[in-house]
Amino acid sequence: MNLLVVGAGEMGRWFARTVAAGTPDPPAVAFTDTDPSAAREAATRLSEGETDAHAVPTDTDETFDVVCFAVPIPAVASVVPAYADRADRALVDVSGVMAPALDAMETAGPDLERVSFHPLFAAANAPGTVAVVADEPGPVTDEIRAALADAGNDPFETTAREHDRAMETVQARAHAAVLAFGLAADPVAEEFQTPVSDALFDTLATVTGNDPSVYADIQATFDGAESVAEAARRIADADRDAFESLYRDADAVLASTADGEAEQR
Repeated sequence: MNLLVVGAGEMGRWFARTVAAGTPDPPAVAFTDTDPSAAREAATRLSEGETDAHAVPTDTDETFDVVCFAVPIPAVASVVPAYADRADRALVDVSGVMAPALDAMETAGPDLERVSFHPLFAAANAPGTVAVVADEPGPVTDEIRAALADAGNDPFETTAREHDRAMETVQARAHAAVLAFGLAADPVAEEFQTPVSDALFDTLATVTGNDPSVYADIQATFDGAESVAEAARRIADADRDAFESLYRDADAVLASTADGEAEQR
């Protein structure tokens, strides 16, 4: 197998090294990026192991068994059709949005295997769970999926609709709530921290320790932040009885989430 990774950022590098490490016959890997130095660095780092890796220009006319799109969410619609004809067998993506990515891959490569992967973690926190929508699976994408699992990840199948809707809560709403807490918080001495505040500050550090453009793309793609702002206003405006009612409503969300997890098992 030979693989082209379009996008030499964090997730593109993670995908390349994970697939290279987990396949019985490690693929030759090419990186391309609008920043050529990023592609060269990604190839150099991957080549430090036993993987054959190199950088190619953005206008390469080479063809590959697999093309993986590891680009920012706003770039998916334009990048997929620009590189789909470089793939002989499969198109995959790790962009983080599934419906638009799968639509673009189906339009540009109707005769190819097509699978969308979304690692639900930063690369530094791998391994973890990986959402998978197998739109048109086959032997090549099955091998990639097996490689991800071999690295200790937990791939689970979903649908594009279910995934993108879930991202409204687990990403857009969650990030908005955490960042809002950070913007509203005053500096507090360590001895005053409670288990709740300590956990929130730790989560804030996790969110703000990454690339802000990635979080901006998520907010622009998925709805959710407005509902967090509305909920915060309802809490701020509530009298005692209304607050207690909202408190119980929030607790009920945990029960419904637990019931949903039990059904999936």
